[in-house]
Amino acid sequence: MDRRELLKQACALGVAAPFIMPGRALADTDDAMILASVHPELREIARRILPFGRAPLNITTLAQQRKGAEAYGPKPSADVPYERRVIPGSKGQPDVAIYLINAAAGAARPAILFTHGGGFVTGTALSSVASLQTLCKELECVAVSVDYRLAPETTFAGSIEDNYTGLKWLHTNAAQLGVDNRRIAVMGESAGGGHAALLAITARDRGEVPLCFQCLIYPMLDDRTGVSRQMPSHVGNIVWTAEKNRFGWESFLGVKPGGRSVPGGVPARVSDLAGLPPAWIGVGSIDLFVDEDVDYAQRLNNAGVPTELILVPGAFHGFDSPFFPAKISRWFNSAKLDALRRGFGIPG
Repeated sequence: MDRRELLKQACALGVAAPFIMPGRALADTDDAMILASVHPELREIARRILPFGRAPLNITTLAQQRKGAEAYGPKPSADVPYERRVIPGSKGQPDVAIYLINAAAGAARPAILFTHGGGFVTGTALSSVASLQTLCKELECVAVSVDYRLAPETTFAGSIEDNYTGLKWLHTNAAQLGVDNRRIAVMGESAGGGHAALLAITARDRGEVPLCFQCLIYPMLDDRTGVSRQMPSHVGNIVWTAEKNRFGWESFLGVKPGGRSVPGGVPARVSDLAGLPPAWIGVGSIDLFVDEDVDYAQRLNNAGVPTELILVPGAFHGFDSPFFPAKISRWFNSAKLDALRRGFGIPG
């Protein structure tokens, strides 16, 4: 299952449910070390998530993980319109399925091209529709969520084309969709944040679609993390681990990750970041991606790209789930909304 559904199931256990797997002592040394680094508001839910996050992700378990994501995806609501469309792929590429949310001909709203998470290997565009409906309602914007092809069946070259096809379609059809094509942003979380960063780079390089903003939520940016870049022992233990990261990147790249050279598809390996749209990056201090996200934010800043970085102490991967009651999670989501408002030039 994908990250959000893992968190949803963990939350569904309730505060009275056991916090650990049967037969494990509460004072387990490893768990105690991990939990000591978690923000106090998130510690209780972290206890519940730890057993779920230990489920392996590899070529043997992948089909079951995908099936879980499809079966437990949050259901879209009826109060914000959405529809599934299939649009023509780029030359030599298959058609692309997208979900169009809150379109309204005759308007001139900002728009988000969204790429879902899932470690490059799981997840669906449909799974993000419900959260995007909430976002569109809050910001009075339009969103397109792309059902890009997953790895390892398709490597980065194919999924980049899928996402760019969705972006170009959004820009070309802006008038019919009620979109101001001067206010299009890319956004994604985790692997979707990596896709969004790649999409911003691709749009800059091809020079066809101007972007006003990129919103990168704990983005997956560097194949060297967990390979040649080793993390402290208290980082990257909850939800997304170095082992899962290696599998995701190898599937996505089609080669072993972390080598001296890569065939492409790694935002952190792009040497020139100048000319990219303004960015917002948010990540927790014990998320596996913390170092690569901080580095990327600094490189963007050094390249003259206006960049805001939020580093949340004691926050793990996916801590911003709407199923969490923690104040720090709600604050983070509010900060993300405020950043999008600024990126779109929305007053207030």
